[in-house]
Amino acid sequence: MILIRSTLFNILFFGITAIFCIVFIPTLFFSRNVILWVTKLWLRMVYFLEKYVAGIDFEVRGKEHIPSDPSYIVAAKHQSAYETLKLYYLFGDPTIVLKKELLNIPVFGVFLNKLDVIPINRKNKEESIKSIIEGAERMKGQKRPIIIFPQGTRVSVQTSVQQRPYKGGIVKMYQNSDMPVVPLALNSGMFWARNSYIKKPGKVIFEFLPAIEQGLPEKKVMKALEDRLEAKTHELMIEAKRNYPYLEEPPKRDLLTVE
Repeated sequence: MILIRSTLFNILFFGITAIFCIVFIPTLFFSRNVILWVTKLWLRMVYFLEKYVAGIDFEVRGKEHIPSDPSYIVAAKHQSAYETLKLYYLFGDPTIVLKKELLNIPVFGVFLNKLDVIPINRKNKEESIKSIIEGAERMKGQKRPIIIFPQGTRVSVQTSVQQRPYKGGIVKMYQNSDMPVVPLALNSGMFWARNSYIKKPGKVIFEFLPAIEQGLPEKKVMKALEDRLEAKTHELMIEAKRNYPYLEEPPKRDLLTVE
């Protein structure tokens, strides 16, 4: 049954995405607000497919930790494509720090560029840091939240911090932007694994954690972020396994953490 639902979801997802990219090409000549409207319409349709075809829904916890000021940074775990499809549900009009290669995808990349994201060149560290700092300042002026994935890419639920360490871009943002950094834990990879054809039904949990304290030195910022995100993410994965026994077994906590 899961295979059938996953197959149907994948066919409909890619079909609808292709149709949107073709039908709405003329909107690329309009303002960013029009592109934002098209993006949210597409995401609403994708959410319908996720919920009623694949059987995946989500819950948000810790909303009290989201700053009242619209300019803040969210440092999120990244286990799946699922969370990238929920960013406009969670934040309204965020910007995303992403690899610049995504802007080269025909049509889709143009839509991304019109949304005013923060692209980085992962092959050039200095250029990436510069883009992150300048992008943070630009978004602060626009009063938009910034989403960054500190590990730089999607990681499987079995991947440890030693295997995929946190990168320094988030620290540079913390040091140069004067914006609060809010960790966001999740367990999406338990249901929609990295690069997986199969989508397993259940409820994904997003949980915001208290913001990282201001004025911490670089190493303590990274340590605080790693400790909090990894601990809470592991808790959420254990909860998912408990609620949905057919999911894979999460790794032991000590295999994920940093010494």
